[in-house]
Amino acid sequence: MTDKTSAEWWDNFRTLLDDQNDWPTLYLFKFIAPKENAPQLQEVFAGHDVVVRASSKGSYHSITSRVLVDSADQVIGYYRKASEIEGVISL
Repeated sequence: MTDKTSAEWWDNFRTLLDDQNDWPTLYLFKFIAPKENAPQLQEVFAGHDVVVRASSKGSYHSITSRVLVDSADQVIGYYRKASEIEGVISL
C-alpha cells in the first residue's frame, strides 16, 4: 500500500481525478476534524459555502464544502492544505 505522503500516491490520485471528472466541476469535499481544529479546516474553504455538523458527543465536527475547481491539481491543493491540520480525516 502506498503512503498518502508519497509523490506516487498523489500522482495516482491525480490520474483518478482526471479519469472521473470533466473540468471545471463542482467537487464535494468531506472531512472530519477534532472540534478544536474545525475552525482551521473551515479556513481552508474560506469564500465557499461550508456545512459544519457536530458529532453526537460534540468532540468531532464534519466539514463539507462544494467548490468549483478547474483541475485535479486544484483539488489536490485543498486536500494538502487540509492534511496539514492535526487530526483531520478526509472522507
